[in-house]
Amino acid sequence: MVVTPESIHVSITSGLQCEHCTVQGDGQHFEAVIVSEAFAGKSRIQQHQLVYGALGDRMREEIHALSMKTFTPAQWAQQAR
Repeated sequence: MVVTPESIHVSITSGLQCEHCTVQGDGQHFEAVIVSEAFAGKSRIQQHQLVYGALGDRMREEIHALSMKTFTPAQWAQQAR
């Protein structure tokens, strides 16, 4: 199965309530920007663990490199300024 940015996007948004999610990549390396209220009060590591949980076994079996930036909606709003 070919891994696409779209398939990663679907996995993330199916497993995690997101206000915003974009995924880009070339089939080998992917970058995601994820905004979720679920990240509030959590460390960066805990936020990334939530995303890994949404991706499940795909992180071990299909996705070899995923860098991500995670934000709460409030942080995202400040980022847009």
